[in-house]
Amino acid sequence: MNLSNCIEKQSPTRLEKKLESLVRKALYTHKMGTSQKMAVALSGGKDSLTMLYFLQKIAGRGFTDLEIHALYVDGEFSCGPAITKKHIEVFCKEIGVPLHTLESTKTLSQLECYSCSRERRSLIFKKAKELGCEEIAFGHHKDDVLETLLLNLLHKGEFASQLAKVPMHDYGITIIRPLYYVYEKEILEFARQKGFFRLTCQCPVGAKSKRRDTKELLTHLKSLFPNAKTNLFHALREYGSDKSLRK
Repeated sequence: MNLSNCIEKQSPTRLEKKLESLVRKALYTHKMGTSQKMAVALSGGKDSLTMLYFLQKIAGRGFTDLEIHALYVDGEFSCGPAITKKHIEVFCKEIGVPLHTLESTKTLSQLECYSCSRERRSLIFKKAKELGCEEIAFGHHKDDVLETLLLNLLHKGEFASQLAKVPMHDYGITIIRPLYYVYEKEILEFARQKGFFRLTCQCPVGAKSKRRDTKELLTHLKSLFPNAKTNLFHALREYGSDKSLRK
């Protein structure tokens, strides 16, 4: 992994300025980053690395001077890119964020998206509480939000998706999504510029998931209706369900 372009080592590009502005917009609009300590769920992929990069860069510059901790779930079959833990350790050291490695127990015979997700969140929530973090940042971007909207609409008949900020009352912690206004293609380009872009997912299940089918459907819709993503996101913000905010 080439980290020669990381924080403060070069003048920010136009794309970097744009993404920082969008992350700041999410933090300000949805009142994120107001705690003293924040945990960042780090998969090692382009999304979570980009998110960590900007959170660390923004901390103390117009927002609370956050103490940020990166939480990485390792294991034989862990959701995320085919990237070594050493690369993640180097990245976190380069930008000055402590890394905490958690171990997944999943084997090939146990792989299934829902149970894997629950285990990962349980590990992350537990460690975040141990560290005294009040917020956990997840790297879901604007395309993730739109794909989830279609999944919920087509599978459950619900016009709902991931929210930018969700208090988890049972855990006493809040989930936040600082990349809420950022499209995946922008993250892809930024990751290429910074040298931490990785393509291959190490999960043999994820390549055949319904989410992958929904991603392809959304791409097809955009080919038919160029403003499909913009309009779906606008409709979600105006009319989407917020029942996940209710106790």
